[in-house]
Amino acid sequence: MGDLIESKKQRGLTLVYTGDGKGKTTAALGLAIRAAGRGKRVLVIQYIKSPQRTYGEKITFEKLGIEIYQTGIGFTWTKTPEEHREALKTAWALTKEKVLLGGYDVVILDELNNALAIEKFPIDDVLPLKEVLDLIKNRPEQMHLVITGRSAKEELITYADLVTEMKPVKHYYNEGIPAVKGIEF
Repeated sequence: MGDLIESKKQRGLTLVYTGDGKGKTTAALGLAIRAAGRGKRVLVIQYIKSPQRTYGEKITFEKLGIEIYQTGIGFTWTKTPEEHREALKTAWALTKEKVLLGGYDVVILDELNNALAIEKFPIDDVLPLKEVLDLIKNRPEQMHLVITGRSAKEELITYADLVTEMKPVKHYYNEGIPAVKGIEF
């Protein structure tokens, strides 16, 4: 019985942070810092954020030795569907390569939910939900996956070990205050 409990403790978990409220990426990045502090090897792949912009987490993670890739090109209204599809295809290929290669204790797929929820143009051929679910099931056994972003798919929620939904109660955006350096980016 003790061996069964111990093996369940060591199994990699799938955590999903979703919802319309602020804090999904922030929670995942805090977890990355916690894991790195415990000597865990952490990988972060950001699906929407572009390497063309400067984000505080990238600056800090590079200093801490946390591997981070910003594979996106911004929100869907910033570029053409073809450009977004190519970025998603590249991000998904990188994700599969890095996850299946192993060697990471924690992998954060930031804003993957947002990418999977795109309806303005087809994405299933470059970022198939079935492949995402297969990756969750077939990842290295001890690897923890953290998936963030609004509009998490029901199928993904079913596979997750933990789902936290961020709910907005009050936000300064509604008062006309724009994104704040050091808070949003």
